[in-house]
Amino acid sequence: MSQRIISGNGCIKELNSILRSIKSEKFMLVCDSSFPFLSIKNQICELDIPFVSFSEFTPNPIYEDVVKGVDLFQKANCDVIMAVGGGSTIDVAKCIKLYSKMDSSKNYLEQEYNDSGIPLIAIPTTAGTGSESTRYAVVYFKEQKQSITHESIIPNYVLLEPSVLKTLPVYQKKCTMLDALCQGIESWWSINSNDESKAYSKIAVESIIKYMDSYIYDNDELAAEKIMLAANYSGRAINITQTTAAHAMSYKLTSIYNLPHGHAVSICLPYIWRFMSDNTNLCVDPRGEKYLQNIFSDISRALCSNNPTEAIDNFTTMLKRMQIIAPNEVSKDDLHNLIKSVNPTRLKNNPVELNASAITLLYKKILSYGSDEERNKNDLA
Repeated sequence: MSQRIISGNGCIKELNSILRSIKSEKFMLVCDSSFPFLSIKNQICELDIPFVSFSEFTPNPIYEDVVKGVDLFQKANCDVIMAVGGGSTIDVAKCIKLYSKMDSSKNYLEQEYNDSGIPLIAIPTTAGTGSESTRYAVVYFKEQKQSITHESIIPNYVLLEPSVLKTLPVYQKKCTMLDALCQGIESWWSINSNDESKAYSKIAVESIIKYMDSYIYDNDELAAEKIMLAANYSGRAINITQTTAAHAMSYKLTSIYNLPHGHAVSICLPYIWRFMSDNTNLCVDPRGEKYLQNIFSDISRALCSNNPTEAIDNFTTMLKRMQIIAPNEVSKDDLHNLIKSVNPTRLKNNPVELNASAITLLYKKILSYGSDEERNKNDLA
């Protein structure tokens, strides 16, 4: 599917011409509670094309939320969907697009997915997930996470307007940026990587490392533009490769400790990388152990480090400087639930095998659980 990406300060001005080019007569605006406070709110509300708004969904959208959106889209006779918000907002819009021409008398999750042909415009308001360029979406049905995948839900048009980042809280900037950084690194070492995805990962990681401080601490306009584009590249990379162990081990951390996704992923990544670097003999990438060692070296250079050990240490120092720390109250039940939660499908994308014993010890290290002796014993025990 071809996708048109427009980036840079002021690119929001392209909306009218996009809507005219696709001959929209009425669009649905999918937005979250932050929309009234966005710098681009007036420019959207003053568009030449009429629209209806939909914002009745939670930060972790449930299936019933999406059904409401589909009903409104159909009743209002809309012909285009415009998503303005973070990853969850874009996910809801993707699902509304996918379900809008399906049988409403049956559960949408149980039907065959086809391209509805409805144009989707995405305007991300955070620089993190890169959801605006992926074929993935997430909704929850009966408290179970449902991963939706279909090529047709990749938005047709993307506007990367960095001015929307200016008013984000600093902690949110850190977490979303760290999500993009982790996606870039994980995609780079994924067993599904190819030349295209690795090129995207390299751009994402190098740009984030170069501009992160001026973006977070100085609120610099150029840095915001570069970080937003880097997040998009990380999304493009993940769209090819999918995520790996750091993401697989992060999801339950988010739900148990109410941590933002980027926070949870970033505290997992250095421990997983160190384990993999120490155990490249367990490589499951068909390209082999030497290839993986070279990839780790490439990633280290992108992180302005001389080798993986230094890169992991620098990553850990970066988290401490940002005050991104692990939870400090961990129960035995928490640990059990974390270990049980890891999605084996995502682990299959990981270049080094992680068995149950390794996962247990990794969680203990991430969360400083147990004695120093227990955490430092052989990872392969």
